[in-house]
Amino acid sequence: MHKAEVLVVTRYPDADMAALAQHYTLHVLADAEDPDALLAEIAPRIRALATNGEAGASAKLIDALPHLEIIVSYGVGVDAIDLERAAQRNIRVTYTPDVLTDDVADLGIALLLSVARDIPQNDAIVRAGEWGHVQIPLATRVFGKRLGILGLGRVGRAVAKRAAGFDMAISYHDRNRFDDSPYTFHETAVELARHSDFLIICAAADRSNRASIGHEVLDALGPDSFLINIARGSIIDEPVLLNYLTERRIRGAALDVFWSEPAIDPRFFALHNVVLQPHRASGTVETRAAMAHLVRNNLAAFFVGEPLITEYTAHKTRT
Repeated sequence: MHKAEVLVVTRYPDADMAALAQHYTLHVLADAEDPDALLAEIAPRIRALATNGEAGASAKLIDALPHLEIIVSYGVGVDAIDLERAAQRNIRVTYTPDVLTDDVADLGIALLLSVARDIPQNDAIVRAGEWGHVQIPLATRVFGKRLGILGLGRVGRAVAKRAAGFDMAISYHDRNRFDDSPYTFHETAVELARHSDFLIICAAADRSNRASIGHEVLDALGPDSFLINIARGSIIDEPVLLNYLTERRIRGAALDVFWSEPAIDPRFFALHNVVLQPHRASGTVETRAAMAHLVRNNLAAFFVGEPLITEYTAHKTRT
């Protein structure tokens, strides 16, 4: 039986690639010695493109596939997919929301605790045998502090639910004010930062909010407060953030995402008031399996003409 051909932009985990290969003939663009030659050879036969939130699908790639009908993404972020070009071509886009919400929220709280309580720094002191030989600075408490959530979507609400257990005073900014939310709403990100001891970014990324967290927001946050980002690196003006961290114009930051990951700005490595993670908020065995399952289900539904499981549309923009 002939297998439908799928172009995979960059490899998924081995187990997920093996599961896909049972049903489809896979072509991995990232593995090709000559990607342009591969595209020229297979483009007439490709109706489905599989990618992830980081690799996405550029307008150039979409245009190289004249018969493309669907882009399936392994992840919740779609900012790396040229949605405008996909819409112009009537190409459908799927993603993997919901299944990663709780893992991302868990890491958000873990990062908040890590940067507030100096967990990585204190771990390093113990490992180096310096406990009892160096003065260990006092950390910052979390319970009872003010938490500002930028983006009260799925992840933002899950973070708020967890933060309530620490008796935090929770407020938020979003493009919309939610009547069902018990949390304090602020009209701007600047106002939110001004009323936050911890500001956590949970918003979906798009062209409208690229580098939107810069001088104004960080000035409002101030030298005694912390920034946490579990959304997308593009939302923060990273050179500005680096300057504020270096000059201690904010107290610290905890970051899971960056501008040019994985080759991030090396200035981060010298900073002792920042906690760094390798974009691992959804990186658990359970969640990655659920994400892969959604990718397979969306592909299967497409090829048999059934409704897609998690189709991305313009109104589904919050994470």
